[in-house]
Amino acid sequence: MSAARKSVVVFDYGFGNIRSAERALARVGADVEITRDFDRAMNADGLLVPGVGAFAACMGGLREARGDWIVGRRLSGGRPVMGICVGMQILFARGIEHGVESEGLDEWPGTVGPLKAPVVPHMGWNTVDAPADSALFAGVPDDARFYFVHSYAVHDWELEITNAAMRPPHVTWATHGERFVAAVENGALWATQFHPEKSGDAGAQLLTNWIGTL
Repeated sequence: MSAARKSVVVFDYGFGNIRSAERALARVGADVEITRDFDRAMNADGLLVPGVGAFAACMGGLREARGDWIVGRRLSGGRPVMGICVGMQILFARGIEHGVESEGLDEWPGTVGPLKAPVVPHMGWNTVDAPADSALFAGVPDDARFYFVHSYAVHDWELEITNAAMRPPHVTWATHGERFVAAVENGALWATQFHPEKSGDAGAQLLTNWIGTL
């Protein structure tokens, strides 16, 4: 008897490539729904938070849809959440765009700031440097490339683990002009700066790995 398909809600708060995320998750075997319904988002096996555009605008849309509360409640109960692109950036404490600072969800300390590179935005395919024991990148070749579209990034990982019993997060890095955080695995909270739903076979493997943890 086959295992039940895992349910995933792609949270619809007005920002993000929700249809491409829906299709990519369905292709790897998830039962996917696009919604901002509170109960459905809370009760799904996994919650995917996409994001495209400005940090402040995404945070505004998320708060209006009560997504900030949903993310916090899910994580407090150890229920999986995954953020993509600006959906990853808003998980940090703050974002600075055009000199204006905006508050994020503060699930992780740190600041999202302008990417300093000869060409911005960083648009296209790039490799990443993932930890050897990463669950997110399991089965993905070291030279795999992922699709990025962003002008801002997190340049320093600031979370300190003071409890020896806690498993330290896995942080994956990439370089475009300078080094920046490309992905994070931290308990029930995973996130990528790149778009796995647009990253071909490598991105499909990442989504498969995430679905396997639900």
